[in-house]
Amino acid sequence: MKFKPWNYQEYAINHMIDHEASGLFLDMGMGKTVSTLTAVDELLFLGLVYKVLVIAPLRVAEDTWSTEVEKWDHLKHLKISKILGTKKDRERALMKNADIYVTNRENVDWLVNECFGKWMFDMVVIDELSSFKSSKAKRFRSLRKVRPYFKRIVGLTGTPAPNSLIDLWPQIYLLDGGKRLGKTIGSYREQYFTPGNRNQFVVYNWNLKEGAAEAIENKISDICVSMKAKDYLNLPERIDNLIEINLPETAIKKYKELEKDLVLELDKNDITAANAAVLTNKLLQMSNGAIYSENHDVVEIHEEKLKALLEIIEASNGKPVLVFYSFKHDFDRIVDFLKSKKLKAVGLKDSKDIKKWNNGEIPILLIHPASAGHGLNLQYGGNIVVWFGLTWSLELYQQANARLYRQGQKETVIINHIIAKGTVDEDVMKALGNKEVNQNILLEAVKARIKNIK
Repeated sequence: MKFKPWNYQEYAINHMIDHEASGLFLDMGMGKTVSTLTAVDELLFLGLVYKVLVIAPLRVAEDTWSTEVEKWDHLKHLKISKILGTKKDRERALMKNADIYVTNRENVDWLVNECFGKWMFDMVVIDELSSFKSSKAKRFRSLRKVRPYFKRIVGLTGTPAPNSLIDLWPQIYLLDGGKRLGKTIGSYREQYFTPGNRNQFVVYNWNLKEGAAEAIENKISDICVSMKAKDYLNLPERIDNLIEINLPETAIKKYKELEKDLVLELDKNDITAANAAVLTNKLLQMSNGAIYSENHDVVEIHEEKLKALLEIIEASNGKPVLVFYSFKHDFDRIVDFLKSKKLKAVGLKDSKDIKKWNNGEIPILLIHPASAGHGLNLQYGGNIVVWFGLTWSLELYQQANARLYRQGQKETVIINHIIAKGTVDEDVMKALGNKEVNQNILLEAVKARIKNIK
């Protein structure tokens, strides 16, 4: 296929060629991969780089980069080696003569240790840059060790700061080595933030100082490009449906008992993001219809969401349906329930399933949002999404929806949210709608429940 770049893609390509460090904050579906590959191809041709390392989420590393090379005529000459699989497989991939070496985030630490004394990559592309938002994560600390050896680096993401601008420091540090936002996370916080909720020396969230957001944006504006799909692309219409369901009285009673017990237990101690997350996790499980016991057995509570899902599938009149689930027992219960109705639902396993879906060969596809968060092109296989279970992560929510709502989609995208009335589902949906999902929202939701119960 011949590549005819949009104007914004040409701008992004030139930006990567002209800047040794480049952050591309482009919305999902704007062709970040093909733009980056085009820039890499030019840099290789000019002799400005020789070996390129791409770090990506596992599924993206397995499929997306090689598929894009095969797809576009001007890129087919590029040789790709995938540093994936067993230790022997990774070692063999490292020994291959290639232009681009692709690995997954979980292998970064191994790769740095393996190649530290003989680092051969003079350009690194991080796809998805926001997965390096924690300065404490092993993957960040490992990549930081070899950062001085990069001649060029590109960071790709649609959501650089999904929760807070605190998340931005590690990402920008990898781009510029600390030149713009400081050498340490501590100095960054001190300059731009004030402590929010805290427990003695533990700070749970940070608040921006007045004018800090603009100051941060100005600091990084020379190397970072931010573009929104709605400003450049004619995307299809998107319809968001809230499908509210009433739980049976027995289920509501069990839900309220669990909520009361856990909330009152939390009320005796300082509420942290960790124990607030445990509470909402259990309540979300019950909203979906089942919960793990202390022995890790699955205790079924109700089938109301399963029935609502069936109604959506039947109303789709044979059109493929993409279902996002939250817990392993959600997956198992959906598969078994639909099987009893003579319907087949399958999980996404590998690139073969992606091709089957896009070819219309999978009627009902089940995906955990963390597995479909980045880079999967599923827009050719359907236009109907169902959120069986919700996520507090705005980043995962946006990225998951963008698997269908992106460039190349020809039909109106319908995103259905199954909401159990009177449950934490309503809190999560409200938070997602406010576009402010962070620890503070989670804590405030829990505190509100404590107040209501009292």
